[in-house]
Amino acid sequence: MRGMEPIEEKEIRASFINCSKGEASRIKLPTGTVAWDDLDFLAWTDPGAPLRSLLVVPGTEGPVGLVLRRPEARRVSAMRSSMCQVCLTDHAGSGVALFVAPLAGASGRNGNTVGQYICADLACSLYLRGKRQPKMRLIRREETLSLEERIDRALTNLTAFTDRVAAG
Repeated sequence: MRGMEPIEEKEIRASFINCSKGEASRIKLPTGTVAWDDLDFLAWTDPGAPLRSLLVVPGTEGPVGLVLRRPEARRVSAMRSSMCQVCLTDHAGSGVALFVAPLAGASGRNGNTVGQYICADLACSLYLRGKRQPKMRLIRREETLSLEERIDRALTNLTAFTDRVAAG
């Protein structure tokens, strides 16, 4: 069971592809100890701006960071079920949210975005490892893939998302 290689603050800030360097320098980084061994990517919600989330995905040429906008909290029926497009975890109610990323470059500055449905708590890595369970599941699916294969699939899904943002 692999985890993410630790990343230094400077490398995290330099990884963001869909915001200015000034914006990246003002991002509040996660506080406390990061459990790198349990993570396949780094994701957190900015405590100073609760509608902004950040995602840093390992890449072949170094980490790729995205600034994401998360939806405002709203009441959702517990009978509704959604699936995260990254880790494929089923959640009931508001366990999955549409995160929207401005595209990189001029296209993003013109207001163009792309979105992805992701676990609302950004804890895909913990769901994959069984270290966190959805609050309520309406659908039970058992997978035959190994943990390594599920991690590879999640990272492939995330890389496809970061590639769409980078393409502008």
